[in-house]
Amino acid sequence: MLRGETEEVQRRIKQAMTKKHGETAIEKHFRFFDTICGATQDRQDALQKLLVEPMNLLVVIGGYNSSNTSHLAEMGEAQLPTFFIKNAGKMVSDRLIVHYNQHLHKEVETQNWLPAGKITVGITAGASCPNNLIEDTIRRLFELRGISVQELLTN
Repeated sequence: MLRGETEEVQRRIKQAMTKKHGETAIEKHFRFFDTICGATQDRQDALQKLLVEPMNLLVVIGGYNSSNTSHLAEMGEAQLPTFFIKNAGKMVSDRLIVHYNQHLHKEVETQNWLPAGKITVGITAGASCPNNLIEDTIRRLFELRGISVQELLTN
């Protein structure tokens, strides 16, 4: 769950237990342990800040069975076109992407996913996603636009 959702559940349970047992006895009947992974929370916080920026689409990289990566995709989907991929190879071309649809629980193909012209693409990844998968995705996006990484590095 997202940290805010977890805290809200915790707050409601504590409120119910306080109502049942009273404020003075709450320590005997209710305890809460924060076990949310710091790296997961950092990614969610960073994405929340990123989503304030104007973007054309978001690419989320990570394992399809990763709950923290799924939450990142959910956050993006709420605001803009979001493509949840496990690696750069899923960006078949600038016309075709194979991505995970969380609602259907399967990979789907989307045509014409990468708009022409100048665009802004947000990129995020699950907490356990290796850096090389993120780098590969960035490189692939530039390749799909006809821009070589060497060209980028020399400028």
